Amino acid sequence: MFGGNNKKEASKGKNAGVVSSSTHSLNSLVQGTTVEGTVKSESDIRIDGAIKGKLFCDAKVIIGPTGFVEGQIRCQNAVIEGKFEGTLEVAELLNIRETAKISGEVTTDKLIVQSGATFNVTCSMGSSQQRKASGPNASMNSFKKEEKEDSKVAAAGKSADA
Repeated sequence: MFGGNNKKEASKGKNAGVVSSSTHSLNSLVQGTTVEGTVKSESDIRIDGAIKGKLFCDAKVIIGPTGFVEGQIRCQNAVIEGKFEGTLEVAELLNIRETAKISGEVTTDKLIVQSGATFNVTCSMGSSQQRKASGPNASMNSFKKEEKEDSKVAAAGKSADA
């Protein structure tokens, strides 16, 4: 009934038992759980407990209202409702909710900070290419370049006056 025989035969192929990578998975660290060390995840992760160390995620990191992370996070997207202290690197969108308390260093492409959040950080924004082009030395180099050009113009003006 309902074509059951066809499905059984199809599942006997060489990909039988392989889970599709398009399924959505969510890792969860519940309240009352503490992890110390390095955590790596290919799918979304929600933290309602605590992590002391490093968290590397190829997807979204969610720090729930009771969650706390102390250390380093590197991820694609992040939503923070709890506490974070350390270095946070978000490739795309960082969403800071009104209950969040964040301190440290933040690097992100896009940022949303809701009213009521505590956001005490040094923050660098823009895509990774923009950040590389306008890194800490880039602004100083452009300043020095402008300074040299100004002195050339001034020197040319003096020789024209003579």
